[in-house]
Amino acid sequence: MILEHVGLSQINGSLVVLDGVQNASYDEMVVMKLTDGTQRVGRIVMIEGEKCVIQVFEGTTGFSLDNTRTTLSGHPMMVDLSPEILGRTLDGLGRPIDGLGEIYPEFRLDVNGSPINPVSRVYPRNYIRTGISSIDALATLIRGQKLPIFSGSGMKHNELAVQIVKQADVSDGEDFAIVFAAMGVKNDVADYFKKSFEAANVMDRVVMLLNLANDPIVERIITPRAALTIAEYLAFDLGKNILVILTDMTSYCEALREFSSSKGEIPGRKGYPGYLYSDLASLYERAGIIEGRKGSVTQIPILTMPGDDITHPIPDLTGYITEGQIVLDRGMDATGVYPPVSVLPSLSRLMKDGIGAGYTREDHNPLANQLFATYARVQDAKALASVIGEEELSASDKRVMEFGRAFEQKFVGQGNTNRSIEETLDLGWELLSMLPREELDRVDQVMLDHYYKPQVNNAHRDLGTILKK
Repeated sequence: MILEHVGLSQINGSLVVLDGVQNASYDEMVVMKLTDGTQRVGRIVMIEGEKCVIQVFEGTTGFSLDNTRTTLSGHPMMVDLSPEILGRTLDGLGRPIDGLGEIYPEFRLDVNGSPINPVSRVYPRNYIRTGISSIDALATLIRGQKLPIFSGSGMKHNELAVQIVKQADVSDGEDFAIVFAAMGVKNDVADYFKKSFEAANVMDRVVMLLNLANDPIVERIITPRAALTIAEYLAFDLGKNILVILTDMTSYCEALREFSSSKGEIPGRKGYPGYLYSDLASLYERAGIIEGRKGSVTQIPILTMPGDDITHPIPDLTGYITEGQIVLDRGMDATGVYPPVSVLPSLSRLMKDGIGAGYTREDHNPLANQLFATYARVQDAKALASVIGEEELSASDKRVMEFGRAFEQKFVGQGNTNRSIEETLDLGWELLSMLPREELDRVDQVMLDHYYKPQVNNAHRDLGTILKK
């Protein structure tokens, strides 16, 4: 028998308190009927004895303490799923907003996902090509990995996200699709995402969830969970390789902080709730590959570091949970380098197991090591030049500086071009060929014999030659 509770004991912002409730469950959905007959949806966020706190999705305007009628649904938040969901644009709760009609579900799944036995997980192998050299070569995205992008306010992370959606694919030709979730974005940014995907004709392989800045914060908290539920359905039920892009996780964490404050919880580090770590982990750990299932879920969470501070709780905890990071550099962004990927602090912890012979190319790992090592020398030479002037540097340091300029302008700053993995690796060798062979100490001689191609008479290539290509 379904019971209807009449009246509320308290209204506080988007939260309402209901007394005398039995057999309620945490996260359970409720339907609330106002005196004018309209209905609103909420979910239970706290239970104390027979008292429960409900967060109302559309806000509490028009609520009455005496006449509001509440009905418990008996189930948590669910998302409607069917194979036709690809190509659709949804709101933060997974409801269609593209004017193409409702989704007729084959399944309805809990937004919190299903528990996965850790022993059933398969170690991530093989890579996803993004078409961006600095990522593909130096911080390779592995299928089933979670690899965040650390950006800053006003930087080109939205453009980078769009470029990844346009260009990303898998090398073995298997089914590939993208779930794109935007949280707390302004209307112009949401329009930019929609128009970019439509112009590139990629919407047929994208499911887009949009939570706008003026939408309720509870919807923002649900958005990444709805996105990951859709991704798990497409991956593990339909056998697709799914890339999930979540932007911006900072908006999500701010919503979580606001939500925690409204419940009267004692704040933790920098005002964020003490359970921020476990909450983020409940999202990020929904990536991976399951034994016996064909598909995979790969995550790229994007976050803007408040004040460009990488030690801030959001990037700090995200970096701890995830398997690497791609850091964007404000200095490079200011000089017009796009994408402004800061190479040295960026890494992919699973990269070594998904590249090389059989995956990318046999020279990938030693080439990446040599590029990292040489670019580290560039930073040392820059520091020395800032003290004594570039003209006073040794011939070797001048060559390294020249390599650094070519590397940043050509390899990192590729613009909107889409490069295959072979083009990326070949360009890496072309840049290394600017340097004398004896300075390339991270590559064995057999590999050098095959790929190192200096100009005639062993003269190093100058910057102009490289940039012309």
